[in-house]
Amino acid sequence: MQMNTPPRSTIRLTRRGRVALIATGAVVAGTAVAVPLLGLEDEGDARPTSLVIPEGWRSGQIYDAVDKALALPAGTTKKSIPKAGLKLPSDAEGNPEGYLFPATYPLKEKATPESLLSFMVNTASRKFNGAPVAAGAQRNAMNVYQAVTIASIVQAEAVSKADMGKVARVIFNRLERGMPLQMDSTINYALNRTTLRMTANDTRIDSPYNSYQRMGLPPTPIDNPGEDAMRAAINPPPGDWLYFVTVKPGDTRFAATYEEHQRNVAEFNAAQKSGSSQPAK
Repeated sequence: MQMNTPPRSTIRLTRRGRVALIATGAVVAGTAVAVPLLGLEDEGDARPTSLVIPEGWRSGQIYDAVDKALALPAGTTKKSIPKAGLKLPSDAEGNPEGYLFPATYPLKEKATPESLLSFMVNTASRKFNGAPVAAGAQRNAMNVYQAVTIASIVQAEAVSKADMGKVARVIFNRLERGMPLQMDSTINYALNRTTLRMTANDTRIDSPYNSYQRMGLPPTPIDNPGEDAMRAAINPPPGDWLYFVTVKPGDTRFAATYEEHQRNVAEFNAAQKSGSSQPAK
């Protein structure tokens, strides 16, 4: 176990139960929902009438869900994006990640991938471009797209709604101090996986989403955040936290100093050995 405080460039932020100080460097990250949630007219009706998009799904999961809901060949929805005419912010450069708003969408008889994606993007634009979000983003010296990107990381990292604000504050504090974010969720996104064991090699991948190697925010959101994560991103509580680790389910510790964080890590390691600590998601 590393006992000395590393230089700022090598400090690693732990995500939920994953700890940089564990000798193996192994981690089990959260597992995202893998199948779409479809509403049916009744138990005997095979035709879904609505499509539920959970908070935190990535665009790829949503494309697959739309394909299944509309009984289309795999890949159809993704291929439809160029002709969908999605009204995305210029920063998105045509990538709807972050703007496929999580909600329940009706599946009308003439629903198409283009109509569903447009519905999702228009819903996100209505939610995100309102005065509260725009003012909150400006107050934190960022634009709305950057706020959505932060919200997507908060959505992926926070164990609970109660933790979202503190996770957002950790992100802001690290950005303000010129520290890399070093979030496992961005590595997950780069590697297109949801359950993984993090290794040192993973943190060295050549990707703009590698927040261990690259400074600042990733180039796009890493999932599609909900309203709670967005509120946290534009209005995080005051605090000087720089680290967090989930010692055990329901017990996430936020720390302002590396020494305090090490103590929390030690408790996590003890909980792991006793078998009382479980992955948070």
